[in-house]
Amino acid sequence: MTAPGLTPRLLRSWRAPGQVVRGLREIPESALLAVLMGAMLVFWVSQLPLHARAARLDPAIPLNARIAGALMAVMFIMPLLCYLAAGLVGLLARLTPWRLEQKDSRLALFWALLAVCPAMLLSGMVAGVIGPGPALQATRLVSGLGFLFIWGAGLRVLAERK
Repeated sequence: MTAPGLTPRLLRSWRAPGQVVRGLREIPESALLAVLMGAMLVFWVSQLPLHARAARLDPAIPLNARIAGALMAVMFIMPLLCYLAAGLVGLLARLTPWRLEQKDSRLALFWALLAVCPAMLLSGMVAGVIGPGPALQATRLVSGLGFLFIWGAGLRVLAERK
């Protein structure tokens, strides 16, 4: 059984993502949107140290412009792309012997994005403080693999055999 509350669920998603996503199956659509927008907000915050470093190293583009561009991309464009990706996964699932509802496809993707937020914050901090190098590559690798692991486990649990 999944522990109640957001933080315990996020932490548990790294160990048993399928159980967590299964426990969230009845989440309303409005809460799914809140999960996505919360993840996007954290992704934007995780980019701030990198933009501050870049603005200091190359003042041709001011920090405010970098932050505004990132805000536009992460809070307005990325949610649209996430809905598109979840819809495509739902459509592709129709070509397989598995049945995956569109809402379940969105749940798996949006929860994976939210669950990987702590790793994204660490990666952003490394990018801003240390800069390019093995540490940044390692944190980005952990973030990416964590996302794929959690998303894949969520899809696997929510998909049902026809």
